[in-house]
Amino acid sequence: MAFFRKLEDRLVGLTTLFRPSQSWLIVINADPDSLACALALRRIMGQWGTHADIAHTNFISRPDNLAMIRYLRIPLMRLTAEVASAYQRFAMVDSQPHHCPDFLDLPYEIILDHHPLSPAHPLRASYLEVRPEYGAASTLLTEYLYNLGIRPGKLLATALLYGIKSDTQSFERDFTDVDLKAFSYLSKHASKPLLRKILHADFHRKWLPYFTLAFTRIRYVGREGLMAYLGAVDSPDILVILADFFLRVHGLSWDCIAGLWSDKLIAVMRSDGLRRNMGKRAQAWFGNLGSAGGHAMAARAEIPLAALRGQDPEDFLWRRLSGRGRDQGGALTEDPSRLPVPIFEI
Repeated sequence: MAFFRKLEDRLVGLTTLFRPSQSWLIVINADPDSLACALALRRIMGQWGTHADIAHTNFISRPDNLAMIRYLRIPLMRLTAEVASAYQRFAMVDSQPHHCPDFLDLPYEIILDHHPLSPAHPLRASYLEVRPEYGAASTLLTEYLYNLGIRPGKLLATALLYGIKSDTQSFERDFTDVDLKAFSYLSKHASKPLLRKILHADFHRKWLPYFTLAFTRIRYVGREGLMAYLGAVDSPDILVILADFFLRVHGLSWDCIAGLWSDKLIAVMRSDGLRRNMGKRAQAWFGNLGSAGGHAMAARAEIPLAALRGQDPEDFLWRRLSGRGRDQGGALTEDPSRLPVPIFEI
């Protein structure tokens, strides 16, 4: 029995796109999975003598991402229209063009992803593969490397291993046997000391006050939900850290941590995956105002402040998440969600 799917014939359609005379730009929204996938696709292109660079749309500040970039020597640049104009061909990994307006309207010829497809946004590319059942896009790229006979070096194997570990939350989220096979295969080639370096880079010291702020702004939505609006934040990454943190509270099944960054209201949502599909919820709550979506257990929405039309962001979030309305005087109906929370000094 083959370790992975046999893809030799299928991958001919991918490799025939590569020409030594052309330059490619691989576009990502940088996180561990997308960084690893971009590095893997760059390696595949290099095998066919094709040069590729990697461009990201988001501001990178999470310590694990920064550690991954530093220790695994991942070359990156920020995506702008000027940067894009210097390249002839474009690829996207671990995402889809409609996920973020910052991806620009580029003619993507390769799209490799594992997020759910959206009927409202059909994908078009010369080479396209989306595997929503996979826990990580890094699993798909590992399959590609294996089928192409490319043994991943220490840095690439470590990147892909961490991509799978991060996106499956150490196999606590949805995954398949292929994710396990890829993880096992990569473990033979990855560097355990480098992986520990990345894993132990959790958060910046300057983020600690946000924990205090989040505790003081907790609002419970029903019996099993929690939201906290933090106002302006230095980085959306702290929202991810806090959303993961609060989901570990006994009795909660989902949460939404939100803040303002770069003229947008950003909401990060997490779920235990038992009853709520947060990707679908995010689209239902916020999809008509901005980009929204994700997986059953992890989702995100980015809403331009202009779309709120002067509404208070916390008020807006509360009404969307709780389904509560306003009384005739315009005030919120009685809100039992706020509980007295002591303020601790750091």
